[in-house]
Amino acid sequence: MSQSPFSARSWLFAPGDSVKKMEKATAGPADVVIFDLEDAVTEDEKPAARTLIAGFLSARSEADRTRLWVRVNPLDGPHTLADLAAIVPGRPGGIMLPKSRGRQDVELLDHYLSALEVAAGIEPGATKVIVLVTETAEAMFTTGTYRGAPRVVALTWGAEDLADAVGASENRNTDGSYGFTYELVRSMCLLGAATAGVLAIETIAGDFKDLDGLRARAEKVRRDGYRGMLAIHPAQVDVINEAFTPSIGELEAAQEIVDLFAANPGVGAIGHRGAMLDRPHLARAKALLSAGGRA
Repeated sequence: MSQSPFSARSWLFAPGDSVKKMEKATAGPADVVIFDLEDAVTEDEKPAARTLIAGFLSARSEADRTRLWVRVNPLDGPHTLADLAAIVPGRPGGIMLPKSRGRQDVELLDHYLSALEVAAGIEPGATKVIVLVTETAEAMFTTGTYRGAPRVVALTWGAEDLADAVGASENRNTDGSYGFTYELVRSMCLLGAATAGVLAIETIAGDFKDLDGLRARAEKVRRDGYRGMLAIHPAQVDVINEAFTPSIGELEAAQEIVDLFAANPGVGAIGHRGAMLDRPHLARAKALLSAGGRA
């Protein structure tokens, strides 16, 4: 369970080379909007996209900017420093780091951000980070290294770049579900986030028209321990927000468990509705109430 005070259910990507799409994403109900400088922008257009994003951020209020993040290019390429130098003065709420190979990449990013924050008169450490932790094969062996990593509030995963990295022709089974390797990746991201005490954020659903499938998947991964999900289209945001918000029934059931233990202090296990409840049940009930704003 995440120990982070930071919370966000929906993380909506918007191409950094389109002011129209950035405006549309920002106007919607996404908890976080991520302006993309990586996959959504061609090599030739990256300089212009940096300028667009910097101007867009600078024109927003401080309150607006806290939910406006930027996905920069990977640290092993030529663009990351130019990305950061252009956008940090605009005070984005956070940075998404793609293709992270492990904690050392986050620490390097922290050094860059710290210098740029000082230069821009920004409080050191103000810029948060979400890390894509599974896009390279080597990164699979470092998912548990992010405990205490500077600035990190969330980990997420991706299947497409990893498929390329391992030479796979497909990452899904014939029924549309992810293959074994990619289900393992999802689990490793979840375990890494739990180890670090940060949010686990589910990867994208590529078919933005299949909202029923999106809802089923989002509800499933929330049960598993995920606390939010990436989105590639505004139509997905409401579904994600709803799926990652505890229902009234869930909150009432959790409150019943908390009240039951409160009425029986010092008891390790209690019979309740035909089942035995112990302290892990109480911890999960409290966490659910916290997620629902009832803590």
